[in-house]
Amino acid sequence: MTGTTTTGSLRGVLSDLRAIDGAVYAAVAATPSPTLDAGLRRLSHAADHSKISLTVAAALALVPGRPRRAALAGVGAIAVASASANLLGKRLVRRARPDREAARVVVGRHVKMPDSASFPSGHTASAVAFATAVGVVLPPAAVPLQVLAMAVGYSRVHTGVHYPGDVAAGAVLGIGSAVVSLVAVASLTGSRGK
Repeated sequence: MTGTTTTGSLRGVLSDLRAIDGAVYAAVAATPSPTLDAGLRRLSHAADHSKISLTVAAALALVPGRPRRAALAGVGAIAVASASANLLGKRLVRRARPDREAARVVVGRHVKMPDSASFPSGHTASAVAFATAVGVVLPPAAVPLQVLAMAVGYSRVHTGVHYPGDVAAGAVLGIGSAVVSLVAVASLTGSRGK
């Protein structure tokens, strides 16, 4: 009987979380923000395939020492996050993308709706993974990259292609991916913060 009660409680919690997730998504969609719409749409598009992060990594890789190690850790973190989100998370959970039309997301915010599942946000996972890994190796870059990663995550909700829960899960996945990459880079380079 306890197992049945626990299962029922878990279902209830998940149902409540889905309801909150949908309500936050709807609130973002219903909030007029014409000044932000075009910029967040461009940011979301620029983050496709980790273009922003890979550009930063390329610049960092030109500088020997810590910046180059940071680039290596960041690119490794993107690889782990992208594979985890796209090859595992999306295939296991298979959450449908939000219905932008039903939520009345302003057309001026729209980016192309991906064909993949919604959970977790791969854009967020990769951006957070990169920012976290680079920030650990190169602390002065931590705050700007984390702010950028948060903006990328929010842009995915703002443009209507993800629920907030997808973004939160992507962020957690990104942090875990950064840890994996940092451990791998430390073992490859024989350095732990030098």
